Amino acid sequence: MLGKENLNYVEKKIEEYGMLNYHVLEGMADWVRVVDKDGTIIYANKTMKEALGKDLVGMKCYRAHGKKMPCSFCITERSINTGEIVQKEEKINGRYFSVKSSPVTNSEGKVFAAVEVFRDVTRERKLELELIEKNKKMSKDLGFAKRIQEKILPNKEILDNISIDYIYRPSEMLSGDMFDVFHIDDENIGIYISDVSGHGVAAAMMTMFIRQTMRSIKDDILSPSVTLSELYRRFSTLNLEVDKYFTIFYGVFNKITYEFRYSNAGHNCIPIRYNKNKMETLEIKGYPMTLLFKEIFYEEKSIKLSKGDKILFYTDGITEAKDKSGREFGIESVMEIIENHKENILNEINNNIITHSWGEQQDDFAIVLMDVIK
Repeated sequence: MLGKENLNYVEKKIEEYGMLNYHVLEGMADWVRVVDKDGTIIYANKTMKEALGKDLVGMKCYRAHGKKMPCSFCITERSINTGEIVQKEEKINGRYFSVKSSPVTNSEGKVFAAVEVFRDVTRERKLELELIEKNKKMSKDLGFAKRIQEKILPNKEILDNISIDYIYRPSEMLSGDMFDVFHIDDENIGIYISDVSGHGVAAAMMTMFIRQTMRSIKDDILSPSVTLSELYRRFSTLNLEVDKYFTIFYGVFNKITYEFRYSNAGHNCIPIRYNKNKMETLEIKGYPMTLLFKEIFYEEKSIKLSKGDKILFYTDGITEAKDKSGREFGIESVMEIIENHKENILNEINNNIITHSWGEQQDDFAIVLMDVIK
C-alpha cells in the first residue's frame, strides 16, 4: 500500500501531466481510478473509496472488486498497450457498472497508466431485464393471437359450385388484412376482403370486429350495399379516432342464378373477374369505413357469372409492393400475370411479389381466388 507521502507524489504527478484535474475527480459521482501498467491502483476518487474502502490505493485492480484473479479481458491493459479507449460492463457487489478505460500519457506522450470511470447503470439494466421479460410475455401473447387469427380464416375448399383458395401473409406477427367466405342461406354465399389501416394488435383487433359483425349481419340482410351501411353504423358506435378506418369489398354469389352482387367501401384494390376469353375489373365507388361521416350509403352492382369464371380479390400489400427504386408492383402487373399464367395464379403473384420487392415485405397482403367450377 502506498503511504501518504507516495500518495501525494502520485497526485502531484497527475497534476503535473495535466491529464486530470484532481479536485474535479474527487467531486464526481462516478467512481474514478487510475491503474498503472502493473495493474496497481495508484489513485481512486472519494466516491470510489467510500463505496469500496479507503485502502484501495496500492491494491491490485481486480482485488478491489473482490476477485482473486485478473479479469479475462482487462480493458486497462488494452488501453495501456494500444492507446485505445475501451469500454465494458462489469457487475460489482450485485450492481452493474459501465466501465470506460482511457490511456493516460506523460509529458513525453508515453502511456504510463489508464484512468477508469465506473458509471452505475444498475437501474437501466434492471429496467432492460424487466422489459425483456415483458417482451417475452408479449411475444407469447402475440403468438397466441397469431394462431387465433390464422385459425379463423376460411377453409380452402369447395362450397357448392365455387372453390376458394388464398395466400395470406402478415408483414408482422398480426395482420390488418382479413377476408371471409360464408353461407348466407340455401342459395347465397357471401365473400369479402378488407384492409384495416395500420398493423399489429390494433389492426388485428379491428379484423375481429369486422368478421364478427359481418357474420352477424348476414342473417338479417342479403343486399351487399345495405350490409355495408349497417356495418358502418355498428362501426361508428365504437367511437374511435378518425385515423382508425378500414376498407372492404363485399359480394354475394347466388349459386342457383349465378348472379354476383357486390358493393365497395373504399377498397381501392378492385377485384378482377376473368376467364379464358376476357378480363375485367369490378369497378364500383364507395367511401371507406371512417368516422368522418354520420351516415354512409353504398352503391351496388350485379354481374352474371358462368362456369370457368374466376374473381381475384387482393389487398394493397400486392399492388403497393415496391422494388429498390420505389416502383410499385401495380394492378397492371397483376393483370399481366393473369394474362400469361392461367394456372397457379396465386403462387405466380406471390413469387413475383417476392422477386419485385427483393423479399422485403413492407405491408400485409392477402390474395383470394374464387373459382366457379360447375
